[in-house]
Amino acid sequence: MDNAFIESAYIDKAFPIGSGQTISQPYTVAFQTLLLGIQKGDKVLEIGTGSGYQTAILCELGAKVFSIERHKLLADKAKSLLEKLGYIPKIHFGDGFKGLPAFAPFDKIIITCGAPDIPQSLFEQLKTGGVMVVPVGEDVQVMKTVVKKPDQTMEVSDFNSFRFVPMLGNKVR
Repeated sequence: MDNAFIESAYIDKAFPIGSGQTISQPYTVAFQTLLLGIQKGDKVLEIGTGSGYQTAILCELGAKVFSIERHKLLADKAKSLLEKLGYIPKIHFGDGFKGLPAFAPFDKIIITCGAPDIPQSLFEQLKTGGVMVVPVGEDVQVMKTVVKKPDQTMEVSDFNSFRFVPMLGNKVR
């Protein structure tokens, strides 16, 4: 968090991180992480690096993290901070809707912004038996888990409602 918010670091509330983006409240990060069911060594694709907070948690749990951020300033800042903290995720600047097909398949995919629907291009990058956690909806999103079944179909479960910044394709900055 920016030093201006340091006294609020333990409040369960979203905060601005620059570039018109926010860091999710701690409860939301914990809830998504729980749904993801990280196991040590999981290869995880994170859409929306933001401040790097979720990235650090995934690394701390033993995941091999590949993260995409559409704001160059945020991607660079998160990469620098994570390196200083001793984490070594692969941070990429680009369009989260495209994912990282060159590094697929992924055991888990976490989307930390509100998607209009379940992104098919990301589902295709999920390993059979893998789990995607994605908030879906326009103004308010429903948190969903998507499991890729052996016949390549989706098993979708719905959870609580949340509010995220929108997932935007072809809008890297």
